[in-house]
Amino acid sequence: MAVIELFDRGFGIHPDGVYLQADDYSCTYREARLRTCCIANRLLEKGLGQGVQGAVLAPNDPVAWLATLGIWRAGMAWVPLNPRGTADSFLDALNRFRCEVLFFHGAFAEVVAELREKMDHVRELVCLDRDLAFAPGLETWLAGAFEDDPGLTIDLGQVCMIQSTGGTTGRPKGVMLTHRNLLVFAAQYMLGTPYLDGAPVNLAAAPMTHAAGVLSLATAARGGRLVIMTRPDPALLPKMIEEHHVTELFLPPTVIYRLLEMPDLASHDLSSLRYFVYGAAPMSTEKLRRAIEVFGPVMTQFYGQSEAPATISYLSPAEHLVDGRPAEDRRLSSCGRPMPLVQVAILDEEGRPVVRDETGEICVRGDLVMKGYYADPEQTAATIIDGWLHTGDVGRIDPEGYLHITDRKKDMIISGGFNVFPSEIEQVIWSHPVVQDCAVIGVPDDQWGEAVKAVVECKPGQSVAEQELLALCKERLGSVKTPKSVDFVEELPRSAAGKVLKRDLRDRYWEGRERNV
Repeated sequence: MAVIELFDRGFGIHPDGVYLQADDYSCTYREARLRTCCIANRLLEKGLGQGVQGAVLAPNDPVAWLATLGIWRAGMAWVPLNPRGTADSFLDALNRFRCEVLFFHGAFAEVVAELREKMDHVRELVCLDRDLAFAPGLETWLAGAFEDDPGLTIDLGQVCMIQSTGGTTGRPKGVMLTHRNLLVFAAQYMLGTPYLDGAPVNLAAAPMTHAAGVLSLATAARGGRLVIMTRPDPALLPKMIEEHHVTELFLPPTVIYRLLEMPDLASHDLSSLRYFVYGAAPMSTEKLRRAIEVFGPVMTQFYGQSEAPATISYLSPAEHLVDGRPAEDRRLSSCGRPMPLVQVAILDEEGRPVVRDETGEICVRGDLVMKGYYADPEQTAATIIDGWLHTGDVGRIDPEGYLHITDRKKDMIISGGFNVFPSEIEQVIWSHPVVQDCAVIGVPDDQWGEAVKAVVECKPGQSVAEQELLALCKERLGSVKTPKSVDFVEELPRSAAGKVLKRDLRDRYWEGRERNV
């Protein structure tokens, strides 16, 4: 199978059923398949096929997703461009990954027009929603295209996606994912979210350039319906869940926190939800308990990263509970047990397995692991060693087999010779009722080398004294792990995937200084 065959399976199950919905737009599986075949055939006519990269630049948009499926049907690799990125980041990805076609939404017409003379490899520009002076609209570009499936034979080891890393620790790298990688991901996601009756209704509320896009592959494979939220407005979420009878969605913790604070949340019928998936960043156990109370036994966690997409481990809805009540912190703070189609090991600095419940680097092996970094064999060799992907996450596996992420290796703070892991401190600060979100970082200190600092975002219209948070940490954690200071900000910097950009925070304090970690 190739990735596009996951969609074709849905077509076989429910050809005249609705596949995509967004605002006033709707199309069936049959209509979507016809459009993707036309896109693929036109690409192939122009000599754009296997071994070629095609980029898509758009907000969450149903036609943009059909363009992605068309790229896959032509045997090409999809390069998703983050719509929240800058013109420089678009150009860097297009040139670095040697993209030869760019599908873009009209909202980006001006920036594409400015960049087109600087694109080293792009030879086809297609606007998704209208004709432009310098690029045809999709309808014009497709006129007269063959409608039959080109029926290509595609090797499972072929690259089908090049995903830029988040760039939180330096220049983004190009993660090469193969058809095999995404098929294993989809299989594991379906194992974790079974539907014994009916088909899923997936609300793509997060960016489709990130997790929401590939998560929808499992929706299509089961003949489900994909509802696309075209603008990032958390206030619309409850209404859309109720209106479309949504059964599953993915959100990063930061958006879930905002959702929980909505005063009219209880007025909406959210009973259709079966899997409320969270991930991409650690979640406060206090807020997770509240989410279980509000949404019911539907909270579902998947842990992964770009290099091993989304399904390294899994905490099922049932595992969030013990005797019908939210489980203890030691369970809720975990990211579940390793999924069945990957191997997970905790290795020390010499690459040796540690004993159960001891801390080391989380390493992963199997067909979920990327092929490597695009045009970067040195970084690939430093990351995949003896077949093991070194995730950069520090963690442990407890006696019950649950995987715990202690922290990112680069986020660890060394203060006065002690290793301090921010996530433990963040959990305590998150528990304060006024705190919306927080990040704990190391800042330069002449005496300790690094001092622990908390950067806190409070709930709108609320505040808390610095000393109150410090006293809470000292009571729960002791003096060594208690931050030396707290800074308050209106909003923490975040990536498109919802991760707090700790590197951006640290840079403000380390300007002109060198950090060894």
